[in-house]
Amino acid sequence: MSEKTAAETASTRRWFTLATVALAQLMVVLDATVVNIALPAAQADLGFSNGDRQWVVTAYSLAFGSLLLLGGRMSDLIGRKRAFIIGLIGFAAASALGGAADSFGTLVAARALQGLFGALLAPTALAVLTTTFTIPKERARAFGVFGAIAGAGGAVGLLLGGYLTQDFSWRWNLYINVFFAIVAVIGALIFVPTNKRTGPRPKLDVPGTLLVSGGLFALVYGFSNAETNGWGDFWTWSMLVASGILLVAFVLWQQRAKHPLLPLKIVLHRNRGASYLSVFVAGSGMFAVFLFLTYYLQTSLGFSPITTGMSFLPMIACLVLAAQLGTNIFVPRFGPKVLVPIGMLMASAALAWMTLLDLSSTYAANILPPLMLMGLAMGTIMPASIQTATLGVDRQYAGVASAMVNTSQQVGGSISTALLNTLVATAVTNYIASNIAGATTPAAQAAVAAQAAVNGYHVAYWCASGFFLAGAIMAALLFERKASIHATLHAAHATAEQHRENDRQADASAATAG
Repeated sequence: MSEKTAAETASTRRWFTLATVALAQLMVVLDATVVNIALPAAQADLGFSNGDRQWVVTAYSLAFGSLLLLGGRMSDLIGRKRAFIIGLIGFAAASALGGAADSFGTLVAARALQGLFGALLAPTALAVLTTTFTIPKERARAFGVFGAIAGAGGAVGLLLGGYLTQDFSWRWNLYINVFFAIVAVIGALIFVPTNKRTGPRPKLDVPGTLLVSGGLFALVYGFSNAETNGWGDFWTWSMLVASGILLVAFVLWQQRAKHPLLPLKIVLHRNRGASYLSVFVAGSGMFAVFLFLTYYLQTSLGFSPITTGMSFLPMIACLVLAAQLGTNIFVPRFGPKVLVPIGMLMASAALAWMTLLDLSSTYAANILPPLMLMGLAMGTIMPASIQTATLGVDRQYAGVASAMVNTSQQVGGSISTALLNTLVATAVTNYIASNIAGATTPAAQAAVAAQAAVNGYHVAYWCASGFFLAGAIMAALLFERKASIHATLHAAHATAEQHRENDRQADASAATAG
């Protein structure tokens, strides 16, 4: 086989690897929202209370958010291909268990198992992409696709969840993952490369793992509890305090650990730190769109679940378009220092625009324009941030560096959900208290309640708009200039080529010895 033919074959395999990884990423991302639409039907079928309902969502987010760094490090230790396949099979088995659940406890346990295997699968998928695509032009295209999925997965989940719940059963929101996983496992066995280990086998940082997993668990639990029981609840503030103590202890331990779980140089690198913060802000702000706009469309305007999901399709189209244009044209030309702040400003403007929505708004005239602008914004932010977050990382730490991307997005979403829900509830209560006295008929009281909900959503949009505005300033100050990014990119490509040459030499030596 000629060198040209071999190079073309390797390039083709890389694109099939991307398809496999993208399918796994879509499965994990959409599962955070696809179950939400199915919850009312699942509640009616299994007979659990409104108070218990939140645990179907919280069980997943607790396991997923607290174990992401461990999952990323495990992929570095046991090999990315093996970790990827284990994650897929485990996620599929947990999904099948949830789909067949005959009780509330079984469903919650299945969701926790989904979170556990998702915490292994998500960072491993990104690490596979990071170590597979090292040629700058191909890397840009691959991360454009991956970033688009990371940004659009939640909206796809709303669409798919509405369709499956309305036309089939809530159980198919879980069963569908089995089919995704079967295709992805076949793709992984054929196309995902097996990277050979060089040097001594690293060890797992057990104290660091316990500290950070406990800290992230307490953080996600504290904010989730605040959403339902308030900020004054004992478990809310005690968990948040415990989280702060554990995470500070983790940072101190990483400075002296012989085999640190997360070497601090990964996070403290200027571009990677800026990328993680950008993903955190994007995750925080996006929940305002998916959560409160979904409420608005269904409860205020009376959209059906499937119509609500379809309403997000133009946003997804704009997100994919912006992701491809950004990673292939604008990021190479201008760098994330320009692109990410622009995307943040666009998102801030889109959310400010949504504060104009009211009970008489129409989809085409009032909702569609800011929704499309939001899609363009997320397609500008996410691929550039994710690509830069894993740029130049030594491949032995690619898994844990990738896990920080997912952790940033997950923690950002958990924090914003609790904060915004609290603010919205307060705004709704205050509006009703101020206006209910003049409502003397049931119809008038219903009108006050409906307007109160819309006013509450406006508060969420304004706050999320502020998140993105602050993110724009942060990104403009922290990201390095384009020349520094390019230098890191070409150095990473040279390092990857050296690793491949070392692997070829090791194979040749083994063949000779044999």
